[in-house]
Amino acid sequence: MSVLAWTYIFVGVSFTLYLFIAWRSRVRDTKGFYVAGQGIPAAANGMATAADWMSAASFISMAGLISTMGYAGGVYLMGWTGGFVLLALLLAPYLRKFGHYTVPDFVGDRYDSNIARFVAVICAIFVSFTYVAGQMRGVGVVFSRFLEVDINVGVMIGMAIVFVYATLGGMKGITWTQVAQYWVLITAFLIPAIAISIKLTGNILPQAGLGGVLNESVAGEQGVYLLEKLNQIQTDLGFSSYTETFVGSWDKANVFFVALALMVGTAGLPHVIVRFYTVKSVKAARWSGFWALLFISMLYLTAPATAGFARYFMIQSLNGKTAESLPGWYHSWEKTGLITWVDDGDGVIRYSAGADNEVFRNGALAASEVGSIRQNHQKWLDSEGQLGADGRAVLRAKGLSGPDRDIIVLATPEMAELANWIIALVAAGGLAAALSTASGLLLVISSSVAHDLYYRVINPKASEKKRLQVGRTVIGFSVVIAGLFGIYPPGFVSQVVAFAFGLAASSFFPAIVLGIFSKRVGTIPAVSGMIAGIGFTAFYIIGCVFLGMKTWTFGIFENGINPQGIGSIGMIINFAVTLGTMHFFPRPSQKIQDMIDSVREPEGVGPAVNIETAAEH
Repeated sequence: MSVLAWTYIFVGVSFTLYLFIAWRSRVRDTKGFYVAGQGIPAAANGMATAADWMSAASFISMAGLISTMGYAGGVYLMGWTGGFVLLALLLAPYLRKFGHYTVPDFVGDRYDSNIARFVAVICAIFVSFTYVAGQMRGVGVVFSRFLEVDINVGVMIGMAIVFVYATLGGMKGITWTQVAQYWVLITAFLIPAIAISIKLTGNILPQAGLGGVLNESVAGEQGVYLLEKLNQIQTDLGFSSYTETFVGSWDKANVFFVALALMVGTAGLPHVIVRFYTVKSVKAARWSGFWALLFISMLYLTAPATAGFARYFMIQSLNGKTAESLPGWYHSWEKTGLITWVDDGDGVIRYSAGADNEVFRNGALAASEVGSIRQNHQKWLDSEGQLGADGRAVLRAKGLSGPDRDIIVLATPEMAELANWIIALVAAGGLAAALSTASGLLLVISSSVAHDLYYRVINPKASEKKRLQVGRTVIGFSVVIAGLFGIYPPGFVSQVVAFAFGLAASSFFPAIVLGIFSKRVGTIPAVSGMIAGIGFTAFYIIGCVFLGMKTWTFGIFENGINPQGIGSIGMIINFAVTLGTMHFFPRPSQKIQDMIDSVREPEGVGPAVNIETAAEH
């Protein structure tokens, strides 16, 4: 059967399963809607947490980044994995013992202020919408290639599916749907990695294949290691060695700050934290963290191998090819507009570094970049609409590169000429990764508005039915906004997601850590710190990404700090403002200090603060 036929089968079966689970798990009360009734087993919650956390960025874009960046791309893997360890060990058990529905709920009650709650709601919405933009973008990419529809149509299909099972089952439906989505995405990621590893090196383990010797039929000679071959190919084409550390703008400072931002951002992500509220006890929350790390490691330990395989096939199948000899996978993806070829007149693709050591690949350009050039630089086009010599100089000056990094993992099975059913399975896995995270983020937005803002501030006497109605309505509006972000994304998937982590790092992480471990920090210092942290981070990201502002060196760094790592600086500002002002303002009330003591006591020693008693605060 064709790839399209297999795709319809896999996507149809998996979507039917998701909708069936949502129907069977539908809820009629807010506790079920927001925290799944706090009855999810630890192992199942670990799978759901893994699916919720391993978004389109992990499945689609992370290996693509490692593939194009080489060694430096490992910063994403290190930051995200380390962050989950930080969350599971440092924060999750305490937040579960606190027993609320959401992060803004914790902030509002810990700092005894509706102003603090409101600021946390705004931060949660800002972070979640930034994050969900990457997920909807991933959905559109998958649909556009494998169902052969326009990216915008793909985003709309994804919006409709998420809306149905998020509004129907709430957190309970989302949790059990994510359990199914985890197995879909992990199977779809591992099978092609194993198949390619066997094909290239004869090793069944992709990790061994990455460090293994290429088969003689592939390398043309004996004893050639895959990474050695990649290094040779890269340097021959003018790029830095694939395994070289700290290349270009990815110096030590940027690697450190981006890894730190991703790490502490993970520990401050509202849609991940809320997963620890869905289990029965603090002990179950700790076990959830263990299971989640185990399930996450299955993908994260495989991603570098997938990236290396993809890089090998990408260069070997494109460089030096003519229009007549381009591989079939290129023509398939060209239809999506995510890769195209700008001919400079000789009809040959040169996948290589250009003048002044800037990345320039004649061919391999994202269609959006080509469209921008054609729109803004008409004077460099010849009579037939092709780029002349001056036009090629523009491309070199802009340092454009491609193909679109979000297609690399999805296209790798086709590059490797694997079976059609494996290619289609990858599509189903990419959709599962994007939809699982999107649903969790939409529920965070819903709970932030319906529970934290509407019920806890505007209408505390609202009935259960009314609160559910508001929550589902907010999800509807959120889906539409998320879809618009998917249609007009502010960047590629992992870049957008990294921005969200930076915003979470600069806003929530200090407030949560100090809220648990310090009884001295009061309302005004905490709120001031959150506003200062997220305000600075948002200003820097928006300025550098959208307004042409140059990155800042702060007078000590050789290269400016990458916008993806600025959340680390925002976090430092948050801590500095909070700790620097706390002695000028009163301590929290005795009631709040007693609550903090209760949360920090080992389970079974003191009474846990629960939703009902905390509401009295």
